Amino acid sequence: MNDKKPLLPVKSDFVFKLIFGDRRNVDILGDFLKSVLDIPDEEYEHIIVVDPHIKKESKNDKYGILDVKIHTKNGQIIHVEIQVEPMPDMKQRIIYDQSKLITEQISSGDKWAVIKRTVTIVITNYTFVPEDGKYHHQFRYRTDDGVEFTNLTEINTLELSKLPSDTDSSKLWYWMKFIKSDDREVLDMIAERSPQMRKAVGVLKELSADERTRMLYEEREKARRDEASRTDGAVKDAQKEIARKLLKRNRPIDEIIEDTGLMYDEIVLLK
Repeated sequence: MNDKKPLLPVKSDFVFKLIFGDRRNVDILGDFLKSVLDIPDEEYEHIIVVDPHIKKESKNDKYGILDVKIHTKNGQIIHVEIQVEPMPDMKQRIIYDQSKLITEQISSGDKWAVIKRTVTIVITNYTFVPEDGKYHHQFRYRTDDGVEFTNLTEINTLELSKLPSDTDSSKLWYWMKFIKSDDREVLDMIAERSPQMRKAVGVLKELSADERTRMLYEEREKARRDEASRTDGAVKDAQKEIARKLLKRNRPIDEIIEDTGLMYDEIVLLK
C-alpha cells in the first residue's frame, strides 16, 4: 500500500458514503451512531443501510438525496448527510427531507401508529448554529421548560468547524476528528480507540490507495467546482446587469458598489 499518497478527505460526501454507507461497514456506522444518538444499544443489533434516495411523488416534485439512510432493529429511520459548503435555505431543506421520510411511511388506510421515529444527523464543515460554541446540537419537539411533545422526530447537527483541538474524551470527538482530519499520525492515534475506528481508518487508507476510487473522487470534485463556477458566473452576470441599470439612472458608484457587491474597477469598465 502506498502511504505516500495523501488520504482522501472523509468530509467529502463521496468518501463519507463509501465508508459509512457500505453495508460491509455496518459495525463502523453503528459505533458512530452510538456516539451521537440517545438510542438503546439493542437498536443497533440489526441495522440496514437502505437506498439513499427520497422518492418523488410527482414529476415536478423536488428531489432530495440523503448520503446514508438507515433502518434500525425496531424500524427507526436515521439519515445522515454531510455538507462541506454552506447551502442556502439549509434548514428548510432539512425539514423537507425529514418530512418526506415521515410521509412515505404511511399509505391510504394505514393507522397513524405505523409511523416510526425519524432521526436526522447533519454534519457540516462550517458554522451552522452560530448561537453558541457547541459542536453537537440535538433538536426535538419540546416546550421552553423541557416538556416533550413527541420523540418521533429529532435533528442532530455536528459542526466540524467547532471541534476543539483537544479531546473532550467523548467517543463523538474521536469520530468527528476522524471525519475532519487527513493527517496519518492523527488517524493512527484515533485507530487505537476502538476496533471500529481501527477498521474505519483501514478502510480510508485502502480507498485512498485505490486508483479508481481516487479517479472517481477527483471527477466528482471537478464536477462540483464546475457547478460552483457556473453558479458564481450567473451571480456575477446578474450583478453586472443590475449595475448597468443603476448606471443608466446615474446612481453614484459608491452606492452601486454597496447594492451589487461589485468592485470599483468592474463598475468603471461597465460605465
